[in-house]
Amino acid sequence: MKRQVSYQWRLREVMATHGMFTISDLVPLLVNRGINLSVSQVHRLATGVPERLSLPVLAALCDIFTCTPAELIATKAENVAIRKTAGDESPVNLNARRPKQARFRLEA
Repeated sequence: MKRQVSYQWRLREVMATHGMFTISDLVPLLVNRGINLSVSQVHRLATGVPERLSLPVLAALCDIFTCTPAELIATKAENVAIRKTAGDESPVNLNARRPKQARFRLEA
């Protein structure tokens, strides 16, 4: 059985529950905690789904909103059935299925 792991970035939701609806409100709070990001970087952080996130930024966000990382990142893991293809019972011997190489005779 294979496991599929996914996550949901919930910064925008957490911001809304704290009454913060604009990105420009978040920038100075991050600067006060030593995180110097541009407005466009904070916009991408809030509206997109980051693939990489530094721990200092995560710690600052948790401090700003007095929350845990689990409240900002909802994770999900579920079992996924492995898809079988025809002939999965035994390994395929590719040498047995390849045609033999043709031999040419040169006549003089």
